[in-house]
Amino acid sequence: MVTLAATRGDGGRGGAANGGDAGTGRTAPTAVGWAVGLLTTMLILGTPYLLFGYHSPELHLVLDSVDACTAVLLSYLVYGRFVRSRRLQDLLLAEGLAVLAVAGLVLSLLLQLAASWVPERLDVWLPVLLRTVGALLVVAGALTPDRVLTGQWRRRAHVATWALVGAAVMALWVAHDHLPEALSESPPSSAQHPVITGHPALIAAQVVGAGCFLVASLAFAWRSGRRPDELLRWLGPGCALVGFARLSYALFPSLYSGWLYTGDVLRTTGYLVLLFGAAREIRHYWSAQSRAAVLEDRRRLARELHDGLVQELGYLRMGAVALPDDEAQRDLLGACDRALDEARAAVDALGRSPDEPLGFVLHRAARQVAERYQARVDVDLDDSVGSDPELRHALVRITREAVSNAIRHGRPGRISVRLSREEDRCRLLVEDDGTGFDPTVVRRDGTGYGLTSMADRARTLGGAFRIESRPGHGTQVSVTW
Repeated sequence: MVTLAATRGDGGRGGAANGGDAGTGRTAPTAVGWAVGLLTTMLILGTPYLLFGYHSPELHLVLDSVDACTAVLLSYLVYGRFVRSRRLQDLLLAEGLAVLAVAGLVLSLLLQLAASWVPERLDVWLPVLLRTVGALLVVAGALTPDRVLTGQWRRRAHVATWALVGAAVMALWVAHDHLPEALSESPPSSAQHPVITGHPALIAAQVVGAGCFLVASLAFAWRSGRRPDELLRWLGPGCALVGFARLSYALFPSLYSGWLYTGDVLRTTGYLVLLFGAAREIRHYWSAQSRAAVLEDRRRLARELHDGLVQELGYLRMGAVALPDDEAQRDLLGACDRALDEARAAVDALGRSPDEPLGFVLHRAARQVAERYQARVDVDLDDSVGSDPELRHALVRITREAVSNAIRHGRPGRISVRLSREEDRCRLLVEDDGTGFDPTVVRRDGTGYGLTSMADRARTLGGAFRIESRPGHGTQVSVTW
């Protein structure tokens, strides 16, 4: 008979607090991105003595190239995430980044190569339109709930996205005769204060793009606070920086290719933050794949041990039962039982997830040993106690050894297994009311290998092992760490 009386202690409150702290930590990068963007914008608006634009065609071209290449790579990486997740929000984000990449240096080069047949002013308004569409797709991906696309819906989503882009481009092409002049031909003479110039539609497009990215930043931060996701964690600050870059473009004209503005630096920084997030997400994915492969190999090995070694040991025990009842037969049965217990413990350790709570693992180990010998074990656990995999494995082996020794040698009426937290230390206690023994005599005669093994396991991992017992008064085995 096995009873369980688990005391939760502060586990529930601690888990909630840890979850809240983790959520705050995941949204911290977004707060930093907003702080940088707000500070930069305040300096632009309130500091007339600093230059926020420089005439540097070469550096402007370099940043445009970096932005376009980063957007292409980001789109590819996020689309790979969509292939794995099948979520609509990942598809919209990937398509939005792809449109932004096309609207960057790629489209500029194509328009320059085909300048002879591209209608006048279309080379200005077409990139503006595509950047606005890309921003709308990004905010749509941020606000779209988790929805998995399957079958035809995946193809329809692709077609609908690029049909929207194609329709917008065709509408602008058809109306090219009516397109207004976006900016004057000469750039502003000073970059010491905001110069809000150009057609209202151009300024409105920049403001709409800024609003889309800033809303997307908040949405991604909210999502990352609710669940651990490396990409969502860095989409927040990246979108915030790109959003404030668009706001800077509204304050300073952004279409003078010979000038480098604060918005260009913010935009490039935002893209690099997004790329960093994508790289972290890929690293997390492959780490998870590696852990899954290791776990699957452990389970395969557990199946082989169960179907091979355990079955053979069971056959040997059956043969030992048929032998004459004497001391040799009893020794052989004991050896078979111990070997079976060790083999089943190895199978159990290999076949289980390494992330299981310590209390649950210890309860299962004590229950398995008790059921094997038809004994009574009371288990009292504090599930706020945690441990790393190595310590958990050592504590499981100590628990199994202590319970098994108590049952086989002490003939107890009751065995208790307790796991508790005492101030800044944790303690595992296995106690029985059996016949007890003299630990000094056992160690002197060299028959207490199990005691030595438990002590070595505890000390190797930095714990303190202690055993208290005397004939007729039961036994206490404790590990403190």
